Amino acid sequence: MKKILTIAACLAFSAGGVMAQETFPRNGVYDERAGLVVFTNATVHTDYKTIIPNATLVIRDGKVEAVGTNVKVPAGAVVMDAKGKHIYPGLVDMFTDYGVPEVKAERRSWRAAPQMESTKEGAFNWNEAIRPETDAVELFKVDAKKAEELRKLGFGTVLAVHRDGIARGTAALVTLAEKRENEVVLKDRAAAALSFEKGTSKQDYPNSLMGSVALLRQTYLDAQWNAQNPQKEQNISLAAFTQANNYPQIFEASSKLNILRADKVGDEFGKQYIMKGAGDEYQMLPQIKATNAPIILSLDFPSAYNVEDPFDARRVALNDMKHWEMAPANAAMLQKAGVTIAFTAHDLKEKKDFLPNLRKAVKYGLSEEEALKALTATPAKLLNAENLVGSLNKGMLANFIITTDNLFSEDGVILENWVQGEQYKIADVPADFRGVYTLKLGNDTGRKLLIAGTAEKPELQVIAKDTVKGNISIKGNLVTISFAESKDSKQSIRLSGWVADKNLQGEGQLPNASAVKWVAAYSEAMTEKAKKDQAKKEESIAMGSMIYPFQAYGQPQLPKQETVLIKNATVWTNEKEGKLENADVLIKNGKIAKVGKNLSESGAKVVDGTGKHVTPGIIDEHSHIALDGVNEGTQAVTAEVRMADVVDPEDINIYRQLAGGVTTSQLLHGSANPIGGQSAIIKLRWGKSANELLVENADGYIKFALGENVKQSNWGGTQTIRFPQSRMGVEQVFVDAFQRAKEYEQTWKNYNSLSKKQKSKAVAPRRDLELETLVEILNDKRFITCHSYVQSEINMLMNVADEMGFKVNTFTHILEGYKVADKMKERGIGGSTFADWWAYKMEVKDAIPQNAGIMNQLGVVTAINSDDAEMARRLNQEAAKSVKYTGMSEEDALKMVTLNPAKLLHLDDRMGSLKAGKDADIVLWNEHPLSIYAKPLKTFVDGIAYYDVERDEQLREELEKERMRLVQKMLHEKGNGAKTQAPRSRKAHVVHCEDVQHSEEESYFAY
Repeated sequence: MKKILTIAACLAFSAGGVMAQETFPRNGVYDERAGLVVFTNATVHTDYKTIIPNATLVIRDGKVEAVGTNVKVPAGAVVMDAKGKHIYPGLVDMFTDYGVPEVKAERRSWRAAPQMESTKEGAFNWNEAIRPETDAVELFKVDAKKAEELRKLGFGTVLAVHRDGIARGTAALVTLAEKRENEVVLKDRAAAALSFEKGTSKQDYPNSLMGSVALLRQTYLDAQWNAQNPQKEQNISLAAFTQANNYPQIFEASSKLNILRADKVGDEFGKQYIMKGAGDEYQMLPQIKATNAPIILSLDFPSAYNVEDPFDARRVALNDMKHWEMAPANAAMLQKAGVTIAFTAHDLKEKKDFLPNLRKAVKYGLSEEEALKALTATPAKLLNAENLVGSLNKGMLANFIITTDNLFSEDGVILENWVQGEQYKIADVPADFRGVYTLKLGNDTGRKLLIAGTAEKPELQVIAKDTVKGNISIKGNLVTISFAESKDSKQSIRLSGWVADKNLQGEGQLPNASAVKWVAAYSEAMTEKAKKDQAKKEESIAMGSMIYPFQAYGQPQLPKQETVLIKNATVWTNEKEGKLENADVLIKNGKIAKVGKNLSESGAKVVDGTGKHVTPGIIDEHSHIALDGVNEGTQAVTAEVRMADVVDPEDINIYRQLAGGVTTSQLLHGSANPIGGQSAIIKLRWGKSANELLVENADGYIKFALGENVKQSNWGGTQTIRFPQSRMGVEQVFVDAFQRAKEYEQTWKNYNSLSKKQKSKAVAPRRDLELETLVEILNDKRFITCHSYVQSEINMLMNVADEMGFKVNTFTHILEGYKVADKMKERGIGGSTFADWWAYKMEVKDAIPQNAGIMNQLGVVTAINSDDAEMARRLNQEAAKSVKYTGMSEEDALKMVTLNPAKLLHLDDRMGSLKAGKDADIVLWNEHPLSIYAKPLKTFVDGIAYYDVERDEQLREELEKERMRLVQKMLHEKGNGAKTQAPRSRKAHVVHCEDVQHSEEESYFAY
C-alpha cells in the first residue's frame, strides 16, 4: 500500500533513525521537520509479555521516545487517537530472500559433460558451492512490491539471505521502508548463511548429500589452516568464511534429519547453528531439543488430501496423513519442550496464509505470548539486534503495527504498519455487522437473522421455526443475502440492499419470482449460543498420538529390553556345540545370558520354542538401505564422505528386514568410483535415531570398487572427462592415492616430531580428510570392502595392496572368487558374494552358483550379501542355495549370513553366534531357518523384540484404523470448505551400488 502522504510529509527523518543528518544531496527543498507523532488511548504491547492499556506512544525521528500511561504529549505533535486499537512491535522475519536476486539452480543433466573444476575467476575457493565472500548487502535492492507484501503480514524488519550455495556468505538485516538502500539497512552483516544445497554451482562435486557434508567439513578445516597461515595462500573465500564465523550462523536444513546432520558438523567445529526448519521437527523432538539449536519454523502447513475415492486414498502414506494433522502443533510442541523458536513466512506459496496459519498454531497449543515472542524478541535477540527492533521500548526503532483487536484473534485486522516511523496503510477498519436482526420480509416478520463469524468474514443463520444457514456478503454499503425458505426446502430467498446506520434494507425476490421489500433491524449483539459456537470453533483440535519412527509400523512406545527365556527350541549356536535340540536360550540385559537345556530364570518372560528354531540374527555385509543417497560419484577418490552422515532411520526397509531376520547391516557407498566413501554399520533398532542405529565402537570400513562402473564407460558418450576411463587408469588411481597418503602421513610425522619451540615457528600441515582416511587404511584402522567381479582386476588390487602396504579386508560381489580363492586365503581376504546371480552384465558372464561353496571349502571366510533391499529379507534362503549347489552343510550355510559376515566386520566377538556374553541379536523362526517356508516370529536386537509377528498383526490393524480416522477427518475438512490437495504416491527410492543421484528428480542407473 502507498504511504499516507499527508502524514509522511511531517514524518521525514534521517536514515534508520540512526544518522544525524542526510548524507546525500536532494533535488529540491530540504524538509527538516522532526517526525513527531503521538498515539493515545491504545493498548500497547511494548514487548511479548508487557501490555499497557490506555497507553500513549510517542514517536520522534523514527524512534520510540516514550510509552506509558502518564506520558505528556509534546508540543507540535501529530496526535492520533487509537482508542480500541492494539499496537504491537513490528514483526521480524529472520529468513527471507527479500531484496536479493532470485537463485535459479540449474542442475546439470547426466547426459551433459561434467564440469570438474571451478570456472569462477579470481582468488576464490576451488569449489563454486563455497561462496562465503558473498555479502547480501552488496546485492540488496529495495523491492517495493515485495516490501508491501511483507508489510501486509505485519513485518517491519527482515533478514535478507542470498540462498546460493553451501557456504552462502553473510545476510543483511533490513527494514521494509520504501527508502534508499542505505537508509533501510540496519546491519550489513547480521548473520552467516549455510546449507547442504550447492545452489547455482554447475561443478560436479558434490552431487550427493554426504558430499555436501564432507565439503562443508573440509571447508572448516581449510579456513582454519588458511587463517593460521595467510602467507601460504591468498584465498578470498576462506578468509571470508573465517570472518563469517563471527556472526550468528543460520543453517537452512530441508528436513528434521538435516537439522541433526548439520548440528553434528556444527558440534565438530564448535558452532551452534540457528536452524531453518521444514515443519517436521516435532517428529524427532527429543533429538531436536538435544541440539540446543534455535529453530526458524515454517508456517507452511499441508492441506488435507482429497480422499473421497478409496483407491486414491491408498496412495497417501500414513506419515503424510499424520503430518497434515500434526504440523500445526509443531511450534507448540517445540516450545513446550524448551526449544527456542522463531517464525518465517518464507516457505508459504501464498503469503496471505501467514496470519491464518499463525493463528492456527496458537489454536493448536502455542500461547499468544510465545507466538509474539517468536515474531519479535526472539529473532531480534538471535540477530543481536534487540537494541533496534523486537520491542517498543524507549530508543527503539519506530517499527510497529496497529490492529483492530488482538492480533491472534480472527478480529485482529492489521490496519497500519509503521516502519522507521513512516506510516503504511494496510486496510480500513472493517465494518462490523455481527449481531441479531429482526427481519421484516414484506409483511412477514417471523424471522430473525443472526450474523456471526468475523467482521471480515460474516456468517449467517436465519432463525424461524427452524434454523437454516444462509449466505451473506457485505461490501462497502452493499449487502447480498440468500437463504432457504425452510430447512427442508431447496427454494431460496434472495435479497439485495444497503446499510442504513446499523440496519440493513433493500429489495429481493421470493422463490415464486415475486419482488419483495425487506428490512433487517438491529436488535442486539450476538446471542450467547452464537458466542459459544464461535468459541467452540476455536477450541484446540484433538490429534492422534506420536509414533516412533514417524512412519507406518511406528509405535507410540518403543519396545523395551526384557528378560526372555526361549524354551525347548532347536538352537543353532554356530559354536562348537553346533545345533542343539530341545534347548533353551536366556536373554538378559541385552545379552545372551545362557544357552543350554532345562534353564530357568525368575521373572523371565517365557517363550515356548517347541517345534521352532533359534538362530543368531542375520548380518548383511553389503547393504544400501536406510540411506539418503549412495554415491558421490563425481571424483575418482571420495574417501572423505561418510555414509554415517546420511543414515535415514525411518526407511521402511529397516522394519521389513527385521521381518526377514536381519539384525545388522553394513551400509556401503556405491561403486561409482575406485575409492568411495566410508561405510556405516548399523543395528536395525527400529524407531531409534540415526546415531542410535550405529554399532558402538565398530571398526571403520570403506568401499573400493573395480570394473565398469568406476571408469564410467557405460555412462554415455559425454562422460569421458573424469579420470579414469580404463582399467589401467583405475590401477593408477589406487597407486597415486596411496602414494599421496604416505607422503601426507610423513609430513605430519615430521611436524609432530618437532619440539614445542620448533612447532611455534613451523607451519602445520593442512588437514585433508580424504588423505587422513587413506592413512587409516595404511595403519589398519580402516578396512576395505571392494566391489569386484573379474579375476584380472581382483589380482590387480591385491598386487597394488602388496606394493603399497595396505590390506584388502573383503572382496564383495566377487563372482569370480572361485578363480582366486587361493590367493585370497593366502592374504587373509574374505569374500562376500551373491548366491546365484549371473549373466546380468558382461562382467559376470563367468559367474557360477558354486562360487560361495568353493571359496568356503578353500578356507576363505565367505558371506552371502544382499546389495538389494528385497533380497535382504530372504538372506536365509540365499544361504540355503549353497547347500543345493555344493552340498555345503546346513550349519556352514547358516554361518554365511551370521557368523561369517560378523567375522568380516570384526564383530564376531559380539554377534554372529549364540554364546553367553554376546549381544542378544536373535531370531526365533517358525521352522527350519533354511527352508523357503521359514518366517521369523520374533527378531531381537540387543534383547529387544523389534519385530514380533503377533505385534505386527496388531500394528496392521492399528494402522488401518488410524488411516480411516484420518480419512474421515480429511473428508470432514473438505466438507467444511477447506482446501485439499490431490493424493500422491511417494515411492521409496531403493538404492543400489550403481545408483547415482543428480537431483531430487532424476537418477541414473548403470547396471
